Amino acid sequence: MAILLLVALLPNLLILGVQSIGVCYGRNGNNLPSPQDVINLYKDNGITNLRIYDPNPEVLNALRGSSIEIILDIPNYNLQALADPNAATNWVHTNIINYFPSVKIKYIAVGNEVSPGFPQTAQFAPFILPAIQNVQRALATYGVQNQIKVSTVMYSGVLSNTYPPWNAIFRDDLRDFIVPIVQFLTHNGSPLLANIYPYFAYRGDPAHVALPYALFTQPGADPGSGYHNLFDAMLDAQYYALEKVGGNNIEIVVAESGWPSDGGFGASMENAGTYYINLNNHVKSGGGTPHKPGKIIETYLFAMFDENLKEGDETEKHYGVFYPNKAKKYNINFQ
Repeated sequence: MAILLLVALLPNLLILGVQSIGVCYGRNGNNLPSPQDVINLYKDNGITNLRIYDPNPEVLNALRGSSIEIILDIPNYNLQALADPNAATNWVHTNIINYFPSVKIKYIAVGNEVSPGFPQTAQFAPFILPAIQNVQRALATYGVQNQIKVSTVMYSGVLSNTYPPWNAIFRDDLRDFIVPIVQFLTHNGSPLLANIYPYFAYRGDPAHVALPYALFTQPGADPGSGYHNLFDAMLDAQYYALEKVGGNNIEIVVAESGWPSDGGFGASMENAGTYYINLNNHVKSGGGTPHKPGKIIETYLFAMFDENLKEGDETEKHYGVFYPNKAKKYNINFQ
């Protein structure tokens, strides 16, 4: 009887053992610890998932033999080259096969927030699908296509009609771009990687987006949607949009989510600490979202450190959950 009970409970025990929180390792700073020290910091804090934004050999070598699973990005500026099948095979051999499985590469993110509707990345849009397909074929050449999943990273700007979440759709002008990617993910059993930032939604429309709703501190549900926090609403909007273009079985991995501690409207240590701690606890609870209850939300906090050389808005320099001296900025329990 005891054995039967253990067998019945085993799936739930396995689910509880899934590590759902990771941290993105950005390196745009001139005062950051060495890659080996950074990987040791991940280990010391029980952080077992990591995203890096390019295949840096020093970082990948520091990860050898560790239990840390990673998202490895292919930067946008590499996409055009990888639209050539031979170049993609060479890239996979150099940056994947030379390290795997000693380095636990879980996902390859082919491009970050590339969209023909996003002026900063529109130039890369024609190369996304060919690069994804070629990287997938290259993995198959080496027999690891079932162990490493190929995807790309999208953001909320590709959606429209996002309130309430169940009305969300992909923008009409982007459907021809997005639908073939969704078909690829479905065919290969790959997740969609998505950057989810309640901070930007709050900063962009504070008159209609309440700060407590964005920070997981709102005591009741939003009357228009029934949602208790903006993170769930934004994530479910992605799920609803996927389902409307045939992506019913696609999982979403939150490849970035964060809140700046300085540099702009709503950016403060208090708000950032509240967001990171509550997001961490929310994801670890295993409750999922209203549309996907009980689903583990694999989520990567952005980012490990404040990055003083990060370009763009001043807030971009203040997303770290650790200081460059390796001290914690916030009391986050990653384990």
